[in-house]
Amino acid sequence: MLSTTPRTTLRRSKDRGRTDRAELYAVLDAGLICHLGLVHDGAPMVIPTGYGRIEDTLYVHGSTGATSLRSATQVCVTVTHLDGIVLARSAFHHSVNYRSAMIYGSARPVEDPEERLAGLRAVTEQLAPGQWDVVREPDRKELAMTAVLAISLAEASVKVRTGPPNDDDEDYALPVWAGVLPLRVEWGTPVPDPKLRDGIPVPAHIANR
Repeated sequence: MLSTTPRTTLRRSKDRGRTDRAELYAVLDAGLICHLGLVHDGAPMVIPTGYGRIEDTLYVHGSTGATSLRSATQVCVTVTHLDGIVLARSAFHHSVNYRSAMIYGSARPVEDPEERLAGLRAVTEQLAPGQWDVVREPDRKELAMTAVLAISLAEASVKVRTGPPNDDDEDYALPVWAGVLPLRVEWGTPVPDPKLRDGIPVPAHIANR
């Protein structure tokens, strides 16, 4: 179960909240990009970035030259899936169907070499499952240029909206179309690098995605 804290307590649309930790994992595991919110030089900053999960820890990475990552202490991470536009009979009741997760916590710089590699593998596998096992792993120079941050999933909230619009009773008689326009994301045909050597086929973990 997700623990409730002052920061994760839902104050509006409480019926959309989810408390099963498995639903948090499902939202995170289905995503590709998160938004990492932090305060840098006294101003808010939100960074879209790749991420990966290992059990109850979220990993993000970036350049060691990024002062924003070096100054990241308390952070907020969000992942959102837009599943459809909810079209109502009134402007007020338009909405979206979505799945979202919000995580609060401290960003811990990962220094242990084994955990750093595991975190980078998690980030890579989140974007392209199976890719880590076929590519060259980062060398010492590349690792020195890469910052890895770990964020606990102990403090998190999940919200989900599904279904049709919720119009006011008197508006159901209006001659206005209402319903849901679903949104789906699909993978396209892999496009080879122009410099790809001849005879190298698209691997199954990419072709069958």
